[in-house]
Amino acid sequence: MRLQVANPESIDPKSEIRYQMRRILRENPQDSAPVIRQLDDWLASRPHLQTLAVFSALPGEVNLTELVSRHPQRRWVYPRVIGDDLIFHLVKNPATELVVGAFGIREPSLVLPEIALTEIDVFFCPGLAFDRQGGRLGRGRGFYDRALAGATPGALKIGVCFPCQQVENTHAEPHDVPMDAVFCGEIQSITI
Repeated sequence: MRLQVANPESIDPKSEIRYQMRRILRENPQDSAPVIRQLDDWLASRPHLQTLAVFSALPGEVNLTELVSRHPQRRWVYPRVIGDDLIFHLVKNPATELVVGAFGIREPSLVLPEIALTEIDVFFCPGLAFDRQGGRLGRGRGFYDRALAGATPGALKIGVCFPCQQVENTHAEPHDVPMDAVFCGEIQSITI
């Protein structure tokens, strides 16, 4: 998707993309089903990936709840915001084990078992925009970049979005952790 930047010389490009994406997603509700099907097919051929980090969807994000219910044999972990960090907890039933937490996001209850970053095989990551070079533009607080920096080197980092969230350039900076692949529900070459 090619976004029109009002005045590229006077505006931070990341802020402009965030603004435009929020507007696009607010005005054009999207369907999670094609993305779920794509992720479901991908996971079906990778039974060795057992511990998977997902997120509770905010408005305008892909809702992964159905994916979790389709693969009950795997360990699903959800993040909880603690200060400036994401701490992941094992969740077996998202309907009953998630509570409203920081920023109004549904998070795991504190009583659920904490799972170390190094135990996670795959991180499914939300974002406002993604580019084909693996760039991810989050909401600007750096939670995911800090968490992914502490992951095992072999852990897969998968961006999850709608087709309209793919942009030419997310303007990645050195601290931005790149994605290994991006799933948006459209047919594309996924080699991981």
